[in-house]
Amino acid sequence: MEHEMTILIIWLIAFCLIAYFSYQRWNSGVSQGLDKVLPSFLKTHGDNRYLWVITLAVLGATTLVKPVDMLLVVILLGLVGWAVMALVNWAGSKANH
Repeated sequence: MEHEMTILIIWLIAFCLIAYFSYQRWNSGVSQGLDKVLPSFLKTHGDNRYLWVITLAVLGATTLVKPVDMLLVVILLGLVGWAVMALVNWAGSKANH
């Protein structure tokens, strides 16, 4: 029980700090940084500040507290994405014939 509370406190502190600094620096680089790495349909263009700040804070705090879990989720999502793309390419090649 004590171990879980410590992790929760660390997560909350990390969440608050990441959210605070992301919010403070939104116009001076965070928004532009997100636009560089996101696909065009997800680009922020400076909008949706609160949504992206909360998203970054949750992902950052969770990665800080449980990095192995996050790595496994990223690997799993990558494999699923690769499989879907392979299936789409295969179906596209069959449709052309």
